[in-house]
Amino acid sequence: MQYSERILNTPSSFIRNILKVTDAEDVISFAGGLPNPISFPIDALKQSVNHAIEVSGSKLFQYSTTQGYLPLREYIAEKYNKRQPGLDYKPEDVFITTGSQQALELMSKVLINKDDGIIIEEPGYLGAIQAFTLSQPTFYGVTLEEEGLNLEELEKALQQPNVKFIYTVPNFQNPTGLTYSKERREQIYEIVKKHDVILFEDDPYGELRFTGESLPYIGAGKLENSVVLGSFSKTVTPGMRLGYILTKNHELLGHIETAKQASDLHTNIFAQYVIHDYLANNEYDAHVQKIIALYKEQSDAMLAAMDKYFPAHVTYTKPEGGMFIWATMGNGASALEKFHEAMEQKVAFVPGDPFYTDKKGVSTMRLNYTNATPEIIEEGIKRLGSIL
Repeated sequence: MQYSERILNTPSSFIRNILKVTDAEDVISFAGGLPNPISFPIDALKQSVNHAIEVSGSKLFQYSTTQGYLPLREYIAEKYNKRQPGLDYKPEDVFITTGSQQALELMSKVLINKDDGIIIEEPGYLGAIQAFTLSQPTFYGVTLEEEGLNLEELEKALQQPNVKFIYTVPNFQNPTGLTYSKERREQIYEIVKKHDVILFEDDPYGELRFTGESLPYIGAGKLENSVVLGSFSKTVTPGMRLGYILTKNHELLGHIETAKQASDLHTNIFAQYVIHDYLANNEYDAHVQKIIALYKEQSDAMLAAMDKYFPAHVTYTKPEGGMFIWATMGNGASALEKFHEAMEQKVAFVPGDPFYTDKKGVSTMRLNYTNATPEIIEEGIKRLGSIL
């Protein structure tokens, strides 16, 4: 059988593959990126399922429009306008996707010809690397520093031929947990506004801030080619696969609509009605505050344990929100080798390799704290510390 170059050159998800071996009951796993299931509003969602069917009947079970359920798009636009003055999103600026992962794939289909350039954070989100690789681009990695993208490297990358877009996760980035500073956001905006490129700000974790102040987007509300990606996966339920695109560029949205029609016609309309009913009839902000309190406790527990048990050569980020901590071994050891040693001690993490497009044997690792109690976190970090 002859397969396409694009699929043969696209890596299988390292994380999804290792979950097969880390899901054993006796393994303490910091490897996933899953929301804590105790945060799912199951009872309220049950009521919304029934209520949505009672109110809208057969519409929940019929084909629907590609752009998405209008009341849900209205809710999303209003939510973002309240969050940041000056965005002025309208329902027609919102496009519903099957999770924000589909948004990445659709954008890549619409914008990228083979060998076109994509500027990406280094390290960057694995799911984005995987989605973009299917279009066979040239990746230009820009170092992600504590404040945000390295400005000198960004300027240099923007001089490369056929660069179509910049992909960023500015709030509590996956995998590092880092958040771009206000000053660095402004500096990036000043650089990007001089170029004919699209700036993606993927923001699945932005509402999960447990310390510090909320910061404005880099380009949204200011750049003509600004695109914000969002999701209900981290705050309501990941299983319903509801994400969305926000942009004033309606020419781009028109092409995305065509690509989505070819892909799946429209996002699950049953899920759209149910999520909207839930949002309209429950205290969403209060629900999110409960998740934030839970994740802060878990993050604090992991940071305290790392401070206690990790050797001095290991440094790590201290996130202001989100779900991840990024650790770097100063002795240069391979995190992939340490992963196999850790599994012998029944503790798991994600080695840094899959978060880079052109590096192997790196000495970095991603740790997720949202799926274990503080007691289990301490035991897992203690085991990991003995190995490091």
